[in-house]
Amino acid sequence: MNNIWILAQTDSGDAPSGITSEPISSDEQTTTTTQSDPNLPTNTMKRNPFGGYQLIFLAMMFVLMYLILFRGPRKKQQQHKQMVQSLAKNDKVQTIGGIIGTVVDIKEDEITLKIDESNNTKIKILRSAIGRNMSKDKN
Repeated sequence: MNNIWILAQTDSGDAPSGITSEPISSDEQTTTTTQSDPNLPTNTMKRNPFGGYQLIFLAMMFVLMYLILFRGPRKKQQQHKQMVQSLAKNDKVQTIGGIIGTVVDIKEDEITLKIDESNNTKIKILRSAIGRNMSKDKN
């Protein structure tokens, strides 16, 4: 910045008295400017608050949010759906409630599990209640 604007000043011998609206240059000389002077630089270039790097950063944030919020859960749903569709008789499974049993019968939207060998106890659950297939998982 070449110009300094004085809003208020104290009385001193070498400074102009009173409050002025004229810019004072850095060498303490009063200069007056007019709009008709073609040699003066005009500051017509305005800065964009969202420049190139900010836009790139913003775009990367949107991509990251998409991956975290939408793509991850959708991929997990597809894996779960594939796992449930691949269930077969005599597979050992764990439900989302923690019940471990063996698949006895598979119908359209329900699965019958045998949960106790000694009493021959069976339970019917929905396909969506299967948490994991312990026969095929090594975990």
